[in-house]
Amino acid sequence: MKRIALTIALLSLPAAVAFGADAAAGKAVFDTKCKACHGAEGKGGAMDKAPIAGKSAGDTKEAVEKGKGKMKPVASVKGADLDNVAAYVASLK
Repeated sequence: MKRIALTIALLSLPAAVAFGADAAAGKAVFDTKCKACHGAEGKGGAMDKAPIAGKSAGDTKEAVEKGKGKMKPVASVKGADLDNVAAYVASLK
């Protein structure tokens, strides 16, 4: 019974918390890999790309890994960097 409660509790946490992602470290990745297109606050950049502020960590990870719309996959962002940038994007409002 305790195991079920723990599983439910973990599933209800945001992905960033459950997997130990570091949103502060994700900002550094965002600044070098994403900001030019998506803007400093994720609301669209100089290239008038889609706003991403507030997207879930899962949506961000999928877009980075597989691409979305005109965005190509970003193969250079993976592992902990991917988790961290996804946590940072999810923190944007």
